[in-house]
Amino acid sequence: MRLLLPLLLTTSAFAQVGPNYERPAFVSSPKFKNVTWRAANPSAHLPKGEWWKIYRDSKLNELEARATANNQELKAAIARFDQARATARVSRGDLLPTLGIGLSVDRQRTSENAISPIPLNGLFYEGPAYNSVADFSWELDLWGKIRRDVEAGRATAEAAADAVHNVLLGIQADLAGSYFKIRALDEEVRLVREAVGLRGEAFKIAQARVKAGAGSELEQAQSETEVATAEAEISALLAQRDQLENSIAILIGTDAASFRIPAHGSRLSTPPSLPAGVPSDLLERRPDISQAERTLAAATARIGVAKAQFFPSIKLIGRTGFQSTDIDLLLQPESLIWNYGPSISIPLFSGNKNIFNLQKSKAAHDEALAGYRQAFLSAVADVENSLSSLRHQATQAEAQQRARNSAERAASLAKTRYEAGTSPYLDVIEANRTVLSTQRATAQLAGQRLVSSVSLIKALGGGWDAPQSAILPVTTPDPAARSTPEADKKGFFTKVKGIFGKK
Repeated sequence: MRLLLPLLLTTSAFAQVGPNYERPAFVSSPKFKNVTWRAANPSAHLPKGEWWKIYRDSKLNELEARATANNQELKAAIARFDQARATARVSRGDLLPTLGIGLSVDRQRTSENAISPIPLNGLFYEGPAYNSVADFSWELDLWGKIRRDVEAGRATAEAAADAVHNVLLGIQADLAGSYFKIRALDEEVRLVREAVGLRGEAFKIAQARVKAGAGSELEQAQSETEVATAEAEISALLAQRDQLENSIAILIGTDAASFRIPAHGSRLSTPPSLPAGVPSDLLERRPDISQAERTLAAATARIGVAKAQFFPSIKLIGRTGFQSTDIDLLLQPESLIWNYGPSISIPLFSGNKNIFNLQKSKAAHDEALAGYRQAFLSAVADVENSLSSLRHQATQAEAQQRARNSAERAASLAKTRYEAGTSPYLDVIEANRTVLSTQRATAQLAGQRLVSSVSLIKALGGGWDAPQSAILPVTTPDPAARSTPEADKKGFFTKVKGIFGKK
């Protein structure tokens, strides 16, 4: 027995069934389209940074900060991470022995035929029994089952942390995208209101010309139609703005009824320029890729847990304490009882449950592997789509600006020719419609370029700042939450009182 324990402990330190995790190789293109590329190595622990600050918009900065502190979806993701982390710590505790003290008082009757060093001859005991016993138990991790379970729990917790960053990045990107759409709508509303003012002046001139006998009622009706049409377009644009404003209210965790974003007076800025040769390690920071990779690591470890079920398990157990029929004699040396020794469980028949459990673990691993590869393929496609959008939108913006300039010149010429009496008023209407259409298209395209830049940042895992260490976001605790820092500060008896004091 003295040699058995060191041997078991030594074996426990080295034996570990199941495959060791190795990140699967991934064959990728040598580069993005016109962008430098290198081999993949997930590193979502690197920081995403406050990437929205590159747009230099103080209102956007404020909204992003509020979303990080108050978004309910983010709080739920952090709570899921706390659960995963606690579960990992619970599994780690299985590596250590357990020790507990049991106190019991009962009334019993012993058997007349119980095991005894002397013949009982029909004697038995009936009366109270007092027990104070300490129980010790320690499962030796001979085959690495517990260590594999700890490994899986740790990887699952890391995947949950990546999920938090994935949710956070999605919230930040959705907020920025909606914000820039609102700014584009603000620009459109400004342009249409200017058009309403100009068309209103034209309508007054048409009215005056009709009264003076120099114009026709057709011109007056056409002018009035143009004013009403533009006013209707303003209402449609404001309805879209309200919907986007309400979606932002949800993202920042506030009541939509009381939330407002003031209209922006300045014009939309151009998107930030993409650094030449974006390295692929920016893509590797994508939290969804790292989450898929950590999920694969956890699935690999669970194969080892399933394999260990085929091998015997050994527990070291011990029990010592005092037992007496008289409470006054309970702690006397004569009341001492003890027993110790190994408890060995050998799996002989389980209805093939262990076999099917291993098959399930291997299938879960294959699913996680496919999910990891799919996440990487989707990430590459996301980056390529965003790069393509930005590249083509830049060319489109140049052409759109030329169209706007020529439309404004055409409108000026049409007005001059109409006033000179060489062109009908219909030419002025068509020219003004074209000007407004090109102006609105320019504003829409400017907003789309900003939204596409946000999509690229999201596709790259959050900006292209220099690497720093990532931390979980700090949210504002909910007063009704059970896991707030204030609740953790309460003492044991205060918590017990609170539990039993509630009805």
